[in-house]
Amino acid sequence: MGALGTQRSASAGDGSGSGGFARGGPGGSGGATGPTRPLRTRRRFRIAVRIVKVLLALVVAFAAAVGLLFALTPPASQATALTRAQAQARHIAYPGPVVPAYFAQALIATEDHRFNSDPGVDPLAMVRVAVSRITGRQDQGGSTIDQQLAKNLYTGGRSGFVNDVKQLAIAVKLNQAYTRPEILRMYAEVAYYGHGYYGLQAASCGYFGREPGRLTLVQAAMLAGVVNAPTYDDPLTYPRQARTRLVHVIGRMAAVGYLTKAGQAAALKAPLSLSAERGCA
Repeated sequence: MGALGTQRSASAGDGSGSGGFARGGPGGSGGATGPTRPLRTRRRFRIAVRIVKVLLALVVAFAAAVGLLFALTPPASQATALTRAQAQARHIAYPGPVVPAYFAQALIATEDHRFNSDPGVDPLAMVRVAVSRITGRQDQGGSTIDQQLAKNLYTGGRSGFVNDVKQLAIAVKLNQAYTRPEILRMYAEVAYYGHGYYGLQAASCGYFGREPGRLTLVQAAMLAGVVNAPTYDDPLTYPRQARTRLVHVIGRMAAVGYLTKAGQAAALKAPLSLSAERGCA
């Protein structure tokens, strides 16, 4: 009996050991899942490293493309000579008059309200235009004054992907090479104002019979507004469209802080006083 009890105890002990092993099996399997966490962490780290490498490659490629674009596009130093050549071809004085404050404010407010701070291009406007084109909505235009000057001087007023890319690079160069007043003066010199008038001097004398320095606020605003669509907004040929454009320009001047509400109201009531005779006395 003692031996039998001893045997049963041994068997029970073996059973406990086997049971312990069996219970440990699932536990062991569960414990085996522990190392998968470091594996997942390492996998995520490798993915993150790959993403960073791809992004760096894109940045390097973009920088190389920009550098190549800058190398292949004409220098900004040509702008003065190009402006002079256009002025001579159109039989207008060069250099043109100093841009009056009212004209500068109206042009900046309407065409490029970040003109005094942007680097020649407006990234925010470019994003807005891109989104508008993707969504099929009508965009408000994203060209800065520097880009418009580059378009008029370097690409013959032509648009299209290749020309637009050239204009971007040249606009940045112009911004780095010239002061803001110099950019405005060249822009005013080569712009078309409708009714056959190229240059601010010719347009001011032609429409109003006075030198640019004597323009009233409303007259300067009209000239700044007409450059966007000089044929359609010609005040002599299409006075209603020109008036609509003028109201827009005055509104923009108020919106960006060049005019108070009272000043805006006064400007909208002021007479345009178009001249019956061409030319300054």
